[in-house]
Amino acid sequence: MAPTQTFLFLAFLAITSSLCFASDPSPLQDFCVADNTSNVFVNGFVCKNPAMVTANDFFLSGINKLGDTSSPPGSKVTPANVAQIPGLNTLGVSLARIDYAPGGLNPPHTHPHATEILVVLKGTLYVGFVTSNTDNKLFSKVLYEGDVFVFPQGLIHYQFNHGPSNAVAFVGFGSQNPGTITIANAVFGSKPPISDNVLAKAFQVSKEIVDKLQAQFWPDN
Repeated sequence: MAPTQTFLFLAFLAITSSLCFASDPSPLQDFCVADNTSNVFVNGFVCKNPAMVTANDFFLSGINKLGDTSSPPGSKVTPANVAQIPGLNTLGVSLARIDYAPGGLNPPHTHPHATEILVVLKGTLYVGFVTSNTDNKLFSKVLYEGDVFVFPQGLIHYQFNHGPSNAVAFVGFGSQNPGTITIANAVFGSKPPISDNVLAKAFQVSKEIVDKLQAQFWPDN
């Protein structure tokens, strides 16, 4: 094989191989229930001894209960991922319930490990996501009961209840652990704080404005 052909073949092999690992790995057995007592660190969780697995490892109750929306954003996410259901380990799926007070917001955030699909069960939501640089294009829509919307993996997105009553949505994820990075919390509430000089330059505002924003997340400082 000529050098150029060899290079192209190896490049193609590298690209296609990486696509095979673009989501949670496929299980090699019927299940691999997470062993939360293990001190071994792996990508995911070590499997519990199958002889010790019970039906409760695949079970969670209470997802029907109303979430407490008294937080400043006015929303509450109730997760059902591998942390709550050990049987989800290696299966590549999870879900969550989201409750919104009137005017409640699930603030702009990302899920680095998963695409999200949302269905509105009650109320009306204004939702959207923003594409990556340099387009930064906003795709947004008002959703009503029974409507479904998809948020691509890793993109910043949000949901806002601009209706007069409470809203409820369920979301599914293509990962046992989608991860969440809330933008405001990460930028203004990091531990330790990001220098206000850095943030003032990044957001093109004064240090005083940055200090006021950081104070919302560091009230004791």
